[in-house]
Amino acid sequence: MKSNVTMRDIAEKLGVSSVTISKALNDKEGVSEELKQKIKVVAEEMGYRFNTHAKSMKEGLSYNLGIVIHERFSGTTTSFYLQFYQLLSRVLESYHYSGILHILSHDDENQLVLPRIYTEKKVDGLIFLGQVNKHYVEEIQKIDIPAVFLDFYTDQNEIDSVLTDNFYGMYEVTNYLIRNGHREIAFVGDVHATSSIQDRFLGYYKSLLEHRIDLKNEYIIKDRDERGSYIDIEFPKDMPTAFVCNNDEVAYNLINELQKRGINVPEDCSVVGFDNSIFATLTEPSLTTVAVDIEEMSKVSVKFIMEKLKNPNKKYGRTFVKGNIIYRGSVKNIAK
Repeated sequence: MKSNVTMRDIAEKLGVSSVTISKALNDKEGVSEELKQKIKVVAEEMGYRFNTHAKSMKEGLSYNLGIVIHERFSGTTTSFYLQFYQLLSRVLESYHYSGILHILSHDDENQLVLPRIYTEKKVDGLIFLGQVNKHYVEEIQKIDIPAVFLDFYTDQNEIDSVLTDNFYGMYEVTNYLIRNGHREIAFVGDVHATSSIQDRFLGYYKSLLEHRIDLKNEYIIKDRDERGSYIDIEFPKDMPTAFVCNNDEVAYNLINELQKRGINVPEDCSVVGFDNSIFATLTEPSLTTVAVDIEEMSKVSVKFIMEKLKNPNKKYGRTFVKGNIIYRGSVKNIAK
């Protein structure tokens, strides 16, 4: 591979002008999206190195994007958002950007302290992964760089959010349990914890309503405390035949606790989850769950940030990305 590949080298290989190559690599107008992508692929294959430092000096951009995760979602056992971070970083590379991870503490959130990567002007935009409180969102709305919220939204319509379709995904997986004969179905999750859990609960509840199944209060089981830390699950006196868990890690913990009590899955009780994270394959048996398309969500959120950098007045509102059910061995058909 040739070292110090230039735009002229790429232009000669593709039979286009150096101006076209420059426009494509700098995401300028005048080149079709199809040709832009082709040029970027060839440039990468040839080993072209994009000089972001020189471009940064010229345009006043850092070519860094901040990815902010609240500390309650960044524990060693919580890999879901770290998977998101890895995918976001990969997508950012295609735009010649780097992702800087920032962990938001409980104290900084409560005291409305903005990330240092913003106050020290190290980033051109911010992606917030997961739930933050309403007052913190209001502070973010005042900043002078674009921000997108990933896997979270509020009643503030003016914020831009990219979400999986939590409601429909949980509605469908609950329907699946009902088709398999289950009518005593519990929901495991704190409905006040996050907007995602609320939507998943509402999808579960809609399925019950449509099938004329009464919602029992004792079948709404908390899984975490006010700070988001998992707590011991308290089982109802009359056990359900199935549990709908708000995420796979909760389902994993639930199955382990059931097994300690001599209750086998799925022979004695069925369990489903949400996310299709690593925990879905660690359970025994493997978990039926709703797969979140985190790759597409990452692409969409980065695209929104890039468009907002070009046009700060650009608004997207709430954008939903559909997931799909992954059928595994944690559900038993008990229909007569």
